Amino acid sequence: MLHIEVAMTGAELDAAGITEPRLRRSYLRCRTLHARHGRTYFLATRLLYPAQRPAIHALYGFARWADDIVDEPDNTDEPERIAARLDEVGRMLFAGLRRGDSEDPVLAAVVHTARRYGIPDRLFTAFLRSMRMDLTTRGYQDRSALNDYVHGSAEVIGLQVLPVLGTVTSHEEAKGPAAALGMAFQLTNFLRDIAEDLDRGRVYLPEDELAAFGVDRELLLWCRQRGRTDPRVRRALADQIATTRAVYRRARPGIAMLHPVSRPCVGTAMTLYSEILDLIEENQHDVFTRRARVGTGRRLTVASGALARAALARATRRAPAAGIGGHA
Repeated sequence: MLHIEVAMTGAELDAAGITEPRLRRSYLRCRTLHARHGRTYFLATRLLYPAQRPAIHALYGFARWADDIVDEPDNTDEPERIAARLDEVGRMLFAGLRRGDSEDPVLAAVVHTARRYGIPDRLFTAFLRSMRMDLTTRGYQDRSALNDYVHGSAEVIGLQVLPVLGTVTSHEEAKGPAAALGMAFQLTNFLRDIAEDLDRGRVYLPEDELAAFGVDRELLLWCRQRGRTDPRVRRALADQIATTRAVYRRARPGIAMLHPVSRPCVGTAMTLYSEILDLIEENQHDVFTRRARVGTGRRLTVASGALARAALARATRRAPAAGIGGHA
């Protein structure tokens, strides 16, 4: 099975015109990070044209790598040391972006992708800023404060991958839905991972919106410690799910704005991730003892249904051209 994966990776890199051995190793490293941490995203990426996949792996692999610096379960470093590591990552990244190359085994692919697709430096700046916020921020007073964090942690990812996916509209028109989809995915993560985040001392839900239902951090901790979901928490989570579904609705029109070869990938990711909300409801909003997870069978069923559409699109349309916008 491993040799099949290696051959597939080589074919993707060949299709993308990536021939330099060190750069190929960097893209492979990013692909491994993406596969390890983003099962749904990684599966959906398989629906893209092969030439598009390495860039997506580079961007998602970098995001997961930086996130691990902050959240690795066995990380015993003091926040100051973790901040210093993030600062060093930032220095290496931006030095590479200025130079057009990087010697780092992860950042080489990221820099290559950013230069190839014209991804603005400010998107990486915003991402690293949100990663640093995780070291000091334990909660968010209101939606505005949470949105500030989500912009850097998720919206910018949607904006980074947009030129790789390509559009049939102007890049500017597609930016809003792309950012909204990144937000929707992140808000879904926040709801699914409440227990895990509480264990890290964080709550990614607006305090004022929880308070409207009589919920605060102490009540969430009580639910976590006792493995029970208080009725007030159920109502608050139902409200948060409704808010998140509204963000998915804002994002949905963006699929039609994408290049045809990219629509099955993004549509599959949206379908599977939004179903996590359904599972939370089916579990009676128990996010403290059960982790809502879309099963492998369901993921494969949805992906299989999109495979024919992806194959047709690849057979009839060329992959998006590298560069800002990637218009069809």
